[in-house]
Amino acid sequence: MSLSDISIRKPVFAWMLMAFLIIFGYLSMRKMGVSQLPDVDFPMVNVSVAYEGAAPEVMELDVIDPIESAVLSVEGVKSMTSQARLGSANISVEFNLDKNIDVAVSEVEAKINQAQRFLPDDIDPPTISKVNPDDRPIMWLAVTSDTMAPKELMSYVRDNLKDRFQTVSGVADVFLGGYVEPNLRVWVDNDKLNRLQLSVSDVVSAIQAEHKESPSGFIEDSTRERNVRTLGEATSVEEFSKLPIIRRGGAPNYVPLFLGDVVKVEEGLADVRRISRAMGKTAVGLGVRKQRGSNSVDVATGIKAKMAEINKQLPAGLNIGVNFDSTTFIEESIHELSFTMIMSAVLTAIVCWLFLGSFAATINVILAIPTSILGSFIILNALGFTLNTFTLLGLSLSIGIVVDDAIMVLENIYRHHEMGKDKVRASMD
Repeated sequence: MSLSDISIRKPVFAWMLMAFLIIFGYLSMRKMGVSQLPDVDFPMVNVSVAYEGAAPEVMELDVIDPIESAVLSVEGVKSMTSQARLGSANISVEFNLDKNIDVAVSEVEAKINQAQRFLPDDIDPPTISKVNPDDRPIMWLAVTSDTMAPKELMSYVRDNLKDRFQTVSGVADVFLGGYVEPNLRVWVDNDKLNRLQLSVSDVVSAIQAEHKESPSGFIEDSTRERNVRTLGEATSVEEFSKLPIIRRGGAPNYVPLFLGDVVKVEEGLADVRRISRAMGKTAVGLGVRKQRGSNSVDVATGIKAKMAEINKQLPAGLNIGVNFDSTTFIEESIHELSFTMIMSAVLTAIVCWLFLGSFAATINVILAIPTSILGSFIILNALGFTLNTFTLLGLSLSIGIVVDDAIMVLENIYRHHEMGKDKVRASMD
């Protein structure tokens, strides 16, 4: 005996099953994660390497070639593409579809670690990552100021705003766009170097040797042990200018010389190679990534609520606003699905009422459509799917099939009933 036969013979069971699917389907829909794209790991692994100041040709010969030779030995590699730029390189490795991408990441990392001895000594550690469209930022915030200098603006965003947005529920990471690290600029005077018989290498060596804080061990006696800290790092431009130059040409320098004697030190920013602007003003961007499987709309709502709270505490002249919000499209898609489901139920009910003239048949159709659609959310949630562009598209298309089937089944039952069969027999036939 099929489920439809049981439901026809036992209407109470059918009503309870319908109520179960509608209620728990609705709860499952509210529980599901919402995002623009599905949470799927592509069979791709990206390796990013930074080597400051290196020409593209150097990146190709000294960085890309050793890494490619090592990664090609990983099982399941389908193709590999590389790009070399000034100071950076990117290697994209595509694997076969049957390759476990998490295992592939581990194997690629192991091979790159083995090839580390062939890479330049002062290169930054390679960054290995998977490709997942759900890792894209869902929002971009722009912070601008009419009163702050760029250095002050960037320091304020880094020290006061970034961490506050990271505490919002569902946020995985907040990264800065257009941000330039503050640093000290050391301008060398060639005439002074020549007069004191110094070179730029002597200045660099003095900074490396004197501007650092090394562990200094302990001082012990019979009853106590104390940690010793050597204050070696300069905390201001004045202190930095007083760092001693203790060697000249690799030999000890016995004449007291200080950095301020041959260089000019000033506070500034690192080399600006990227800029961020909002409404024609210099800005610092805050990119928000959500946790995988979390609800993008809820995360965006939390970010906007936090932004409204922070706006009340910002210094005069500082402004923060939303520059990009991908959840607007998601909200419109969900509203469109709800509208389509309601409209289909209403139109189907009107058609059944006009052609069949039965109020009971109209009620059955109105309940059948949400039962079918909402019931599918129970399975989607159990299988770990999210509400995204593809699942919403599939549900929107399925509404047409559900409406068509509801009308055809109801019309067939009505036809058998007019042939003289009772309601139970007409429904089963």
